[in-house]
Amino acid sequence: QVQLVESGGGAVQAGGSLRVSCAASGLLFSLYGMAWFRQAPGEEREFVAAISRDGGSTDYADSVKGRFTISRDNAKNTVYLQMNSLKAEDTAVYYCAALYGLTLPRTWTSYKYWGQGTQVTVSS
Repeated sequence: QVQLVESGGGAVQAGGSLRVSCAASGLLFSLYGMAWFRQAPGEEREFVAAISRDGGSTDYADSVKGRFTISRDNAKNTVYLQMNSLKAEDTAVYYCAALYGLTLPRTWTSYKYWGQGTQVTVSS
């Protein structure tokens, strides 16, 4: 049984920082690319960042580039998203997703496994 469990969400002031985590189990974590997506109420799911299975390649949405950093610790089966200089428009439920292989797609339909999400609220 594959499980992805996000944690670390919360409420922060604009300009602040937050780190969300995603702990994976039930899969060979080092063989999966990982990604973060987010979804605000009434909006479609949006790509945020992705990281290759060995951590050697990353991809970021233009809206978060320079502010967010995705990383992974394969020994801990965990992927992280460090969010700095947060803006009100970053408010959303943040989901992690896993995809077997080497590609880093930006489309949410490409990913096979999903976590339940963690809420991030940024007040201005």
